[in-house]
Amino acid sequence: MDNSSSFDEVSDPGYQPSPSSLDQNDHPAVETPVYSTMSGDSFMFGRTYSETSAFSDPIDDNSYSSEPSPSHWPVTKSGAQHQAMLRRLEMKQQKQVADDKLDDQESVDLELEMMKERFSKLLLGEDMSGSGKGVCTAVTISNAITNLYATVFGQNLRLEPLKPEKKSMWKREMDCLLSVCDYIVEFIPKSQNLQDGTVLEVMESRPRLDIHINLPALRKLDAMLMEVLDSFQDTEFWYAEQGSMSSNSTLSGSFRRVIVQRKEEKWWVPVPCVPSGGLSEKSRKHLRHKRDCAYQIHKASMAINSSILAEMEIPETYIASLPKSGRASLGDTIYRYLYTADKFSPGHLLDCLNLASEHEALQLADRVEASMYTWRRKACLSHSKSSWNMVKDLMSDIDRTDKNHILAERAETLLFCLKQRYPELSQTSLDTCKIQYNQDVGQAILESYSRVLEGLAFNIVAWIEDVLFVDRNQEQ
Repeated sequence: MDNSSSFDEVSDPGYQPSPSSLDQNDHPAVETPVYSTMSGDSFMFGRTYSETSAFSDPIDDNSYSSEPSPSHWPVTKSGAQHQAMLRRLEMKQQKQVADDKLDDQESVDLELEMMKERFSKLLLGEDMSGSGKGVCTAVTISNAITNLYATVFGQNLRLEPLKPEKKSMWKREMDCLLSVCDYIVEFIPKSQNLQDGTVLEVMESRPRLDIHINLPALRKLDAMLMEVLDSFQDTEFWYAEQGSMSSNSTLSGSFRRVIVQRKEEKWWVPVPCVPSGGLSEKSRKHLRHKRDCAYQIHKASMAINSSILAEMEIPETYIASLPKSGRASLGDTIYRYLYTADKFSPGHLLDCLNLASEHEALQLADRVEASMYTWRRKACLSHSKSSWNMVKDLMSDIDRTDKNHILAERAETLLFCLKQRYPELSQTSLDTCKIQYNQDVGQAILESYSRVLEGLAFNIVAWIEDVLFVDRNQEQ
């Protein structure tokens, strides 16, 4: 009777019991609603488990069991927790995806802004005022490659792989600057046969010859230099963060073999360190091999750079600044040796001069080069052609016994020997003048690209020699 009255009390008009509040065998005793309303632990899950707990009329406590349902309650609580965990995990994943998309968008926006800056500078010729007083496109691209090299490799003073962001920056921006060469073409005649047998001569475009030959070679040298740096990952030597090197190991260029002691100290140059017992034979062999590779890359880059500079037109400003007398430019000692020696030996002359610094060598190179063009100009005065663009053609027609011609040839040989003996020599006044006044975009790209690769290869050779020098001293 109690059970029947309790059931009637709950089943008043307008009440719709939930399916979970009745037993499958129509038993009136439903255990869970009272637990759902009375237990604080299950309150938050009330709408998930039973809707009657919050909206039903007051009921008799005696009609329900005070014990929770062993068949429903534990399963419902675990399922709700799993759902909550899944929702939190899904929200976390969505947030991570959103953050990744935001980072990618920021990276794309940053690269786009950098490209806009590069493009604007190219158009403005580095004249931010926009008044049209900027340099030509060739000089702008040459400066862009030089500045990019300084940005990427300027702080790299040790044998170690280039940082990924630096390597990515170098590859991305160099590809952009070099893409100009894809549109520098020349037209050549080509025969085309029609179906009716008619032969037509048409013009076909192809990459300009100097770009077609030199640009792939420079790209290959670039990749080889990156491989050399990447090979120094796990090394037996390391670098001290502070300090300075006190001997020829920090000198640059061939003068590191001439001057044994440095008077000045470059405190910012990292000091290579080796173990107390010195490097292993395997490590020494690896260093020597990479040094030889870098040296060959340096020679190849220097040869390409020299050939490009030789093809550039001589600016009129340089011609106007030439001395009137080659003898006055060189001095009596060098002039007499050039003129009177039966068998001219440029190496012997350089040994007698005993150059002690790079500055002296560069000054001599400038004077020899100026004298060479002065004598060439005098040798060409008797010809009707006066354009300096035709100097090379004119020299082939000049009498080989002419005094000025002999002096010009010997000065050219001396200049070549000087650059061979001191490969680290800075650019001469003529080279700088050519780069400054050059208007050929293709030549500007090839010259600047080969120049920066030449500098990087030379630095790698110097860094390897630093490590080997420290290793030799450690053995002693």
